[in-house]
Amino acid sequence: MNEDDFEGTLVLEKLAAIGKLDEFFEAVDSDDFETAQSLMKQASIDVETIATVLDKMANPDGEH
Repeated sequence: MNEDDFEGTLVLEKLAAIGKLDEFFEAVDSDDFETAQSLMKQASIDVETIATVLDKMANPDGEH
């Protein structure tokens, strides 16, 4: 899973708006699900989208 998986998405836009984009990608890169989820909640991302992102983190091979 990399930045291209999110390119142009509302997730990135909302994280950038709160200045947490780099922190989010660090969490994704280190498989830190708790931090990634917390950052998305801070960015007011809906629960369904958070679940999708966490699923992509858990299953980065594209089988969703």
